Amino acid sequence: QVQLEESGGGLVQAGGSLRLSCTVSGRTFSTYTMGWFRQAPGKEREFVAARRWDSTNTYYANSVKDRFAISGDDAKNMLYLQMSSLTPEDTADYYCAADKDRRLGIMTSPRYYDYWGQGTQVTVSS
Repeated sequence: QVQLEESGGGLVQAGGSLRLSCTVSGRTFSTYTMGWFRQAPGKEREFVAARRWDSTNTYYANSVKDRFAISGDDAKNMLYLQMSSLTPEDTADYYCAADKDRRLGIMTSPRYYDYWGQGTQVTVSS
């Protein structure tokens, strides 16, 4: 069993930056594809970014490409999401997730992810 816990959310002005962290416990997270998703009020959960289980590849949603960066610290079992140039459209609850299957590609649908954190709220003011 894997437990995920996000932190680092908060209120930031448009154009600002935040770094989200995800603490992974229960198993070495380098065996999982790790992803970030977000869900705004009244909207479906959407893919943000992911890092393949063997760290050879990352993938981003078009809406965050060139603004967000996903990274991990295998020694600390930590996953990060560095967010910059934030806009009010980035306001959402952000979730860390783990896909336990060692797939060739990175999945962007939430249904492929087996473990989820409770989420951390990010609010971007204009």
